[in-house]
Parts: sequence; structure tokens; C-alpha cells
Amino acid sequence: MNIEMIRAAAQRLDGEARCTPLLNSPFIDDLAGRRVWIKPECLQHTGSFKFRGAWAALSALEPSIRAKGVVAFSSGNHAQGVALAAARHNVPSVIIMPADAPHLKIENTRSLGAEVVLYNRASEDREVIGLSLEHERGLTMIKPFDDPQVIAGQGTAGLEIAKQTSSLGVEKGDVLVCCGGGGLTSGIALALEADAPGLCVRPVEPEGFDDVTRSLFSGKIEKNIKTTGNICDAIITPQPGNLTFPVMQRLCGPGLIVDENEALESMAIAFLRLKLVAEPGGAVALAAAIFRKGEIEGNDVVVVISGGNVDPDLFAKSLNTLV
Repeated sequence: MNIEMIRAAAQRLDGEARCTPLLNSPFIDDLAGRRVWIKPECLQHTGSFKFRGAWAALSALEPSIRAKGVVAFSSGNHAQGVALAAARHNVPSVIIMPADAPHLKIENTRSLGAEVVLYNRASEDREVIGLSLEHERGLTMIKPFDDPQVIAGQGTAGLEIAKQTSSLGVEKGDVLVCCGGGGLTSGIALALEADAPGLCVRPVEPEGFDDVTRSLFSGKIEKNIKTTGNICDAIITPQPGNLTFPVMQRLCGPGLIVDENEALESMAIAFLRLKLVAEPGGAVALAAAIFRKGEIEGNDVVVVISGGNVDPDLFAKSLNTLV
């Protein structure tokens, strides 16, 4: 992966992906003790940044290969991104999803035209299932984060952040990114290295699933003990990617960790102050800006709200945290 791949992905995404804005709220600034600039990727097609990487990967395939169809595994956001990108390319898609994924994400993926294959994430291996389908049907695997073109697509959000912060006169600060396998984190880091070197990416993870934070600290890839058991389903991954980790190790600052209640409260704050709907995994970066402000330096911080695909009951629970 390199900046040229990200710029090429941006050209292919032009007219396809939304350029999401940078938003600000004085109320959130007050909570965080500094200016907070929020990049709402929850407003992206399919409700998360994942459409960027999915389109970048599919559009990079040779037409004859793409026509055979694609397969992906995902808890829901990558699933929807690939399903929509495949539908727009008029090719079939098969998505392997955990049976305990939010109902909204499963139904949205089906509605976008994908064939959904459910599995038990505690006892089955999604990669094994994916490889089997790939070979049986002649499909091309679009991995959720450990794929050069996917990383390049996610990096286009970083190009936008660089341009937007420059127009605001923000040259230094941390960029907090909700982090699972590291596709978005590493893509943004590569883009900022080239276009906004004064900005430092910080991965943010949920408590108990902090494999990237631990890996950055130890200098080697660390695995999570558990594979389920947290409301931040979008960013629960077994370990950092083999492609993403070296990039994060070279370019990212220390990771930040928040708990479930902080993620829920941040969802409510995003809705109350910015009228944004964030899912738990998409809100952890905002939670870090508010609840880990002592671990952040500088007058400005950029926060990526990575997704907003949340079931109504859980969203209602988040709003109750402010009652």
C-alpha cells in the first residue's frame, strides 16, 4: 500500500462515495477540553466507511474476474459495503456473517442483493468458510481489512481529512480512529503521512478487544482471547492484519481504550449535539476524545465516527444514558 494507490482509489471513488464533512459542536468541545472535529462516516453509503474500501477493491478487479462474483466475511458494515458495490457493478456477492450480528445489518445486506451465509463466530472460522466458497464457486475474496485495495479505499477518508483540516488551519493534533483489524486506521495514517504529517493517528478500541493497542505496545501482533461478548461488534476482530499492523506500527501513536458504557454515552452525545446516529463501534473514537482527554495532547483532535448501523433497541438504550 502507498499514497499512489490511495490517490488512484480516490479517482475511482469520485462520484461514487460521499465526501463526508468535518463537523464541530461547542458542547462537545467543552466536554473534551479542546476543539473536536468530527468526520461522520456514518453518513457514507450503507452507513459506514466500508463502502470506500469495497468499491476500491471491486473496481480494481479485471472485469472478467469481477463478473464471476465476490465473497466477503463481515459482522455487517463491510458486508453492506461489498453488497452495494457488487450490486452497482451488476455482479453477485456472497457474504459470510456471524449469526449474532445486529439484525439490521443482516437484513440490509440481504436487501442489497447479497446471499448471506450465517456462522457461529465462537465455534466456526469465517475464513475457512470463505475460502471454501471462493474455490467452489470461483468467487474473489474481498477481505474486510487485510487487502491492499481495501486499505487504499479507506485511506481516501484520510485524503479528505487532510484537505479539510488544512482549510481550517489545523496543522497538528491527534486523529482518533475506531479500530478493528486496522484497515481504516492504516489507510488514514498513510494518507496523512503524505498530505498532513502534523496529524497523528491514534487507534481506539473497546475494552477487552484491544489487540491493536497491545500489539503497538509489544511490537508484535497480539490476539484477543475472546471473539464475542461486546456491543462494539463492528470492531471486534481476532487480531490486527498482517498488512495493516506494520503500517500502524510505523505511523500510529499509542492506542486508546474505552468501555461499553462510554461508547453508549458517546452515541447519545453525538445524537443530541450533532444529530448523528452512531453505532457502538463507530462511537469509540468520540468516547476517547471525551473520556480519555488526559491521554490526548494539543488544542485540536479529529474524531472519525466510523459507522451508524445500530438496531433501534440498542440506540434507545444509549439515549437512556443521558436521562
